[in-house]
Amino acid sequence: MIASLPAELMRAIRVTLVFAVVTGLLYSLAFTGIGQVIFPGQANGSLITKNGQVVGSALIGQEFKSDKYFHGRPQPYAADNSAGSNLGPNNKALIDRVASSARTARSENGLAPDAQVPVDMVTYDFTGFDPDVSEATALLQVHRVAQARGLDETKLRALVERYVQGRILWIFGEPHVNVLQLNLALDAGEAG
Repeated sequence: MIASLPAELMRAIRVTLVFAVVTGLLYSLAFTGIGQVIFPGQANGSLITKNGQVVGSALIGQEFKSDKYFHGRPQPYAADNSAGSNLGPNNKALIDRVASSARTARSENGLAPDAQVPVDMVTYDFTGFDPDVSEATALLQVHRVAQARGLDETKLRALVERYVQGRILWIFGEPHVNVLQLNLALDAGEAG
């Protein structure tokens, strides 16, 4: 047994190297190549360009503060912090933050102090990168954006409806609007 140890050790090293090359290199290169061929946009980050300049990604939310734009979730979008707060529904800090976000949303959008607001308008998403808002959140902001831009609310509402993306495979998730894409459409004059 001891006499065969060097041969067994060499065999183990060769098997390890073969598996490292096959699973670590060839597999990765094959699937990267397949992704580049079949889904080039998604494989490269779903980047959105305007006049040849990258302005963002359809997968990562951006913060919009101006009344001329639709706003995403109230969270700070930070690439270095992509985790949930893990605050429970009875946590005082969470309750205070949501109440503050609700007051801000009502104030910005001209709603009554006790008006209901969509949950995604006052809460963070788990990753901190969500680029989408619910259809209800986007529609609730139509009045504010129309006033700030001097647009017809009916046309702006129709623009929002055009940018509503449905459920995945008609059953998963909820209808949503990508905030960056909607704001770029506004800047392009699609609302009239």
